Amino acid sequence: MQELSLSSKIKHILSIPVIISALGYFVDIYDLLLFGIVRIPSLKDLGLNPDTDGTFILNCQMAGLLIGGIFWGIFGDKKGRLSVLFGSILVYSLANIACGFLPYFPKTHLEYQYAALRFIAGIGLAGELGAGITLVSESLPKNLRAIGTSVVAGFGLMGAVVAQLTVELAGGWNISYIIGGVLGIALLFLRISVSESGIYKTMEHKAVSKGNFLSFFTHKDRFIRYLKCIAVGLPTWYCIGILAVLANQFAPELGIRDISPGKAIMWAYVGISVGDLLSGFISHALKSRKMAIFYMLAFTVVGVASMLFGHTDSETKYYLFCVWLGLGTGYWAMFVTLAAEQFGTNIRNTATTTVPNMVRGLVPVMIFAFDFFKKDFSVVISAAIVGVIVFGLAFYSSFTISETHNKDLDFTE
Repeated sequence: MQELSLSSKIKHILSIPVIISALGYFVDIYDLLLFGIVRIPSLKDLGLNPDTDGTFILNCQMAGLLIGGIFWGIFGDKKGRLSVLFGSILVYSLANIACGFLPYFPKTHLEYQYAALRFIAGIGLAGELGAGITLVSESLPKNLRAIGTSVVAGFGLMGAVVAQLTVELAGGWNISYIIGGVLGIALLFLRISVSESGIYKTMEHKAVSKGNFLSFFTHKDRFIRYLKCIAVGLPTWYCIGILAVLANQFAPELGIRDISPGKAIMWAYVGISVGDLLSGFISHALKSRKMAIFYMLAFTVVGVASMLFGHTDSETKYYLFCVWLGLGTGYWAMFVTLAAEQFGTNIRNTATTTVPNMVRGLVPVMIFAFDFFKKDFSVVISAAIVGVIVFGLAFYSSFTISETHNKDLDFTE
């Protein structure tokens, strides 16, 4: 294939599908992490328990992500990538606007109302990243896929930073929800200019099974590929779901007066945004998806060990380690791109939508394991045990999964 000129490369990387997908992921991350940021103030304001009710509501949101991932994945392979980009953002935007009016809801069973709205939001949020990465992967030249998807994630992940700043500046947690919903509705109109993936259009009318979720479990090689894709992404949500969202639990044992989970999440995503931008260029330079992920995992392990056992004795140090862990786990776009490249066009959107949401959906399992080990061990040791399991699976999977750099995506399964 003829080498593209620099101007052509920039034109592809800053094309409409990339820009719109990046903006969509920005709003997606804003809304996805907003509950984690406003969990304590919103639940206290509503007269609910930040720990027990907070865990229940978070688990409902994650369950929504799991179910929504399957739904939007199948829908995107059967009806097209754009159908998901329109439908998913409408669902989670309306759910977040409704969350902004929770203070005016009936006070009886308010925790279930909050949980139901986060469940619906989770269903909507599940479709955004997979469809966006699939569309960009199928739209860009194969030698630019890694950079293009990294731009999507690198910019999109800044939504977490903006979410934290919005909470601090908006004057109320409920206003932050409404702002997120309005941003989503505004983006919905911008998406009218996006065209469907050419590769999908070519496959659309072929006599081939599309969006068959069960096909991941009926073929041994495909099933192993699918499990490895999920395992590769686990460390990102281990670092966010345990070390950032539950940061306040580590404060007493580390000798720190207080740690704000909202700030821990924000600083982690500052690192993830930079890491995601870098991961595409690292993969491009190494000509390898799997080795780029492998090296970033190794960098993260050093950060986790240093955070938990390296005398992290101040709030500032904890946040700095959150940035470190974010940089290391900033291969999120690379991990989803890897999933997109592993599977054929007829089930690609199902793979790229369900895989990251399977990872998110496993957060309650990781938290359950964390809580289980706390019965016999300290908070730090419990987190370390879960970390050893998660990173062990990720290292093995990243090392043994098939390489997909420069792989042609115009194929079906």
